[in-house]
Amino acid sequence: MIFDITIVGAGPTGLAFACSFANTKLKVAVIDKLPKKILANPDIDGREIALTHHSVDILKKIGVWQYIPGELISTIKEARVLDGSSKYFLNFQHQDINKESLGYLIPNNLIRKYLYKRVKNISNVTLINGLECVSIDNNEKYSSLLLSNKKKIKSSLVVAADSRFSKMRSNMGISAFIHNFNKNMIVCRMEHEKPHCNIAYEFFRYKQTQASLPYIKQQSSIVTTQSKETSSSLKKINKKKFNKEIQNNFNNFFGKMKLIGKRYSYPMITTYSKKFVANRFALIGDAAVGMHPVTAHGFNLGLKGLEVLTKEIKFAIKRNIDIGSSTVLRNYQYKLHRIALPLYLSTNGIVSLYTNVTYPAKIARKLALRVVNKIKPVKRAFLSVLK
Repeated sequence: MIFDITIVGAGPTGLAFACSFANTKLKVAVIDKLPKKILANPDIDGREIALTHHSVDILKKIGVWQYIPGELISTIKEARVLDGSSKYFLNFQHQDINKESLGYLIPNNLIRKYLYKRVKNISNVTLINGLECVSIDNNEKYSSLLLSNKKKIKSSLVVAADSRFSKMRSNMGISAFIHNFNKNMIVCRMEHEKPHCNIAYEFFRYKQTQASLPYIKQQSSIVTTQSKETSSSLKKINKKKFNKEIQNNFNNFFGKMKLIGKRYSYPMITTYSKKFVANRFALIGDAAVGMHPVTAHGFNLGLKGLEVLTKEIKFAIKRNIDIGSSTVLRNYQYKLHRIALPLYLSTNGIVSLYTNVTYPAKIARKLALRVVNKIKPVKRAFLSVLK
């Protein structure tokens, strides 16, 4: 089988990248080990995706946003960051960016579902399910992938979108900077007595963080990050005790709280690939940069990255340049580094600062909240990623 572009990984970023080439003459393949049934109707995984306006614009452009039922999309009007028991908080409002909202919230499984639905309707995209890539062999003319069924796929460019623990990245001999925070994140959906008023909250407390993202009705996506031992016991306790624990962690801010569905646990590990490209090979999404979820940049950064690569490829086609050439890939790598590195370092820095229990760190946190709130250029810099 011969394609122009082969994408390994049918997660949100991989599928969105495939959608970017609708109405082009490029032959695109998407390979994923999961069966078609699961890709078409992904299981709930507890994660909710906060989308910026720029990300929504990309999803509209690739023809996906219109598939998602409006009643399943929640708006985020405001975001507040609180430090411990301090009454002072950092506040971001939708008026700060001259929009009707700061962003939107959608369950991860629904984004995957409707991206897959869109891809299925694109004639020049071929979905290959239930198979893994065993190895990759690159030369000057093409990349060759050996699949688990012993068949080979040749393409001008292979793009890996197979998670922050990317096997394709390892197969290409590309290493990554890995930051293990030695904590686990528990995510779940909860309904609560008091309204959230479409406000997202981030509470930094002693050795833990609590976050709430406003979903439809009086429901919120709850994210609690604690030590592995504490999070493990929190995941196992009965629902009644869990409800009370989360309610107390939010200082009864939402009144009575009740768990809806399951609790899901994920390790807090961030990754940053030392290279985003190799010979006829590129990394996108979490395979390139695996962000900490505290600032909700993960999928948004993935969309920005695929937007950059898509533009470079389409620019090359107009000028009759090989889409897998080193020129195309170097341009992509340079531009993505400029976007991703400041976000990655600043996010890890914020997490380290707000989980540090030393007295100097506490003083620095309180000062940081006031500086960002009071100094408009600094606040605008933070808000710029939401536009």
